[in-house]
Amino acid sequence: MTTMDYDLGDDAAELRTRLRQLIANHVPAGFLGACTDDPQDLATTESFCKLLAAEGLLALAWPKEHGGGGGSIWQQTVLREEMWAHHEPRGPQYMGINWVGPAIMRYGTAAQRAKHLSAIAAGEVVWCQGFSEPEAGTDLASLRTRALPDGPNGPTGTGWRITGQKVWTSYAQMASWCVLAACTHPDAPKPKRLTLFLIPMDRPGITVRPIPSMLGPHHLNEMFLDGVPAFPGDVLGEPGDGWRIMREALAFERVGIARYARCESLLHRLRTELGDDWDRLPESIRIRWVRALVDLRVARLLAYRAVSLQEDPQAGAAASAARIATTTCDQQVAELLFDVLGPAALDSGVTAPLHGAIEDHWRYAQAATVASGTIEVQRMLVARDVLGENR
Repeated sequence: MTTMDYDLGDDAAELRTRLRQLIANHVPAGFLGACTDDPQDLATTESFCKLLAAEGLLALAWPKEHGGGGGSIWQQTVLREEMWAHHEPRGPQYMGINWVGPAIMRYGTAAQRAKHLSAIAAGEVVWCQGFSEPEAGTDLASLRTRALPDGPNGPTGTGWRITGQKVWTSYAQMASWCVLAACTHPDAPKPKRLTLFLIPMDRPGITVRPIPSMLGPHHLNEMFLDGVPAFPGDVLGEPGDGWRIMREALAFERVGIARYARCESLLHRLRTELGDDWDRLPESIRIRWVRALVDLRVARLLAYRAVSLQEDPQAGAAASAARIATTTCDQQVAELLFDVLGPAALDSGVTAPLHGAIEDHWRYAQAATVASGTIEVQRMLVARDVLGENR
């Protein structure tokens, strides 16, 4: 059995202190993320990302030749936890840092690496992910968006024309680029049907429409693709190899969403705000509180295990196990906080408990077990790994 050391390193505490100071100095109190009614919140994330980049912190674990800080994956883990504990002041930028950039490093051409990596590391570009479709969310290998060959005499010159629809596309309204999955080999086995394209969002044929939801504005969107031109230089990896790259990318994404850190932060902050009222809580509530803290520690350790294995392309089940633990904790803590506060938990705004962070967390937690792959899919991936069927 493989064992690992869960010590994040001697500089972890110093890095946390530095990050918390930057957040305190540059992120307003009551900040709840980029996707709100207040355009200043998005502007805050844009300026904060540029600040992190100037400090060598935004892409902390990336190689220096790609604009990163040359740090360790454990330093990046500390950064990730502090960002999520403070409502992700990187905003939509975390997607580029978390998995788009690493995928381009691993599979991109020299031209793609030169074009995209430094821009991501500098906090200058927002990416979105064009994977899910109305008829293919859980089973992405069955997606229907088609990339038809354009032919040597077509406008793309042996490229493709992409037609289809994507849904639940986070940040599409504000993104400059999209990692887009399309079917290029419809008669091939499922693992060989798909190709990934790096497509600018201003390319002709792309229409984005927002999807109203309880998550707030600017978050979810649908994308319509009407003969969008794609060129050979847009392909990430090789044609037909999209599914393998997507599986690896999703493993990076699942580990990168460190919402266990936000849950712990909310519990500790509310415990402080309750003051002497803590002693008046029913014993059953306090037992649930302690159980939640224990479950969050388990989720954190599972995430650390997945981080330690993330260079292994076959280790996706570890990321799925961490994701299962984190999303169930998300909902567990949301319900606990609501039961502690009662009707006051529904308040939002600066006068609400924790500036409305509890109400905000509850809303997001409702979709936690669906986003980034449903919890049923995560359990299936873990089961296949245990049964030796995940290769």
